[in-house]
Amino acid sequence: MPSLPVEVLLGIYLGLLAGIVPAFVAGSLGFVVRYFTGVTLPGFGVVVLALAIASVNGGLLALADPAILRAPRLLVATLVVLMLALYAHNEGDRLGAELPRRVSFSSIRKRTLSADVVEFVGEFGRVTVRPTGAIRDVQGYPPLSPDLRTTIAEDSWHLPADLPLSELETRLEDRLRTEYDLADVAVEIDERGRATIAAAPPSSGLSRRVPDRHRAVSVDALVPTGLARGDSVVVTAGEETVSGTVLSARTDADDEVARSDAGESTTNDGLLESPPAFGARPGGTATAGGRGRVTVAVPRHCAAALLAADRVRMTVRSRATSPEYDAFSLLRRAGYAVRRISVSSGATGDDPSWATDDVTTLAVRRRGSETNGRRRGWVFAPGIERPLVPGDEAFVAGRESALDRLEEVSR
Repeated sequence: MPSLPVEVLLGIYLGLLAGIVPAFVAGSLGFVVRYFTGVTLPGFGVVVLALAIASVNGGLLALADPAILRAPRLLVATLVVLMLALYAHNEGDRLGAELPRRVSFSSIRKRTLSADVVEFVGEFGRVTVRPTGAIRDVQGYPPLSPDLRTTIAEDSWHLPADLPLSELETRLEDRLRTEYDLADVAVEIDERGRATIAAAPPSSGLSRRVPDRHRAVSVDALVPTGLARGDSVVVTAGEETVSGTVLSARTDADDEVARSDAGESTTNDGLLESPPAFGARPGGTATAGGRGRVTVAVPRHCAAALLAADRVRMTVRSRATSPEYDAFSLLRRAGYAVRRISVSSGATGDDPSWATDDVTTLAVRRRGSETNGRRRGWVFAPGIERPLVPGDEAFVAGRESALDRLEEVSR
């Protein structure tokens, strides 16, 4: 007959072998009963169920070796089975109590920031979002340049702290596209305000700035001082006069400035060993004036006349104030203001001050179910068919007092 230590070891082995199935059943039942009914399964019932299942397993083992039924090892095996079953039952009951009863994609997308990372500026909270880890590439696009990757990784952005993470991700994506002219970008922000960014470089340079049915033509001319990208010019080539928009410009004076600032060495012929890129000037985008080369976007049928001309003359047109700025100026003179508001989920349309006549909705951006909760494009008046509801983002105009009341209700 084996010694007592050997019997104990054999009992532990048999208990583990026969107790796996009872432990799994006890844990599953404990989780299901607590999750769906909120009631904890009695421990006595778990013990009885575990012994019943273990007895079936033990009986099958006894058919192969009747010596398993010896008292010392059988008692130890029974204790091991009960401990496994009770432990699995407790863990299943705890999981059933802690797991949320209702989980949906919309509730996951409405996760907000941790209170520890919120900074209060006056009455409003903001969060500083910083990239974490390396800036990843977007599949299907060429990789980012090292300089652009480093610039994005070292940047940071201040965003409102009262928005859900999905809206913060959308706003940061829009800012990255605008600031760095990215072809595509994807952002994920966690509760600590750390952003995981994947970005694609601009798909093109000059061609993206050429309007439809226009051509980019480079001409040598006497460039006015201060000429910059976006200026409206008139190019005279003989008897042909063509109106266009400046896409890029560079003069000999700009080359001198770039050479002195960069301290580049020259060859014996006085030429730059590595001339600077066309249109790249330190200190700004406006030219220093003088003889130079300008790239202009002109209508397609006018490109041939400029290319055939030996000498051209360039005149800069006056550009009036933007109509948008004029509109805002008129609103301010009349005592009105324009604000951008976000209607939180806690706002209600039953409040009488919600639909005040003193406030006019200029544009609204709503979430759509077909976009998985992400906001669609802006809808401008008079295309707005219904009043503001929770989740909307809008530009509104009205008196300061009315806008203050609307902001209080929309929070």
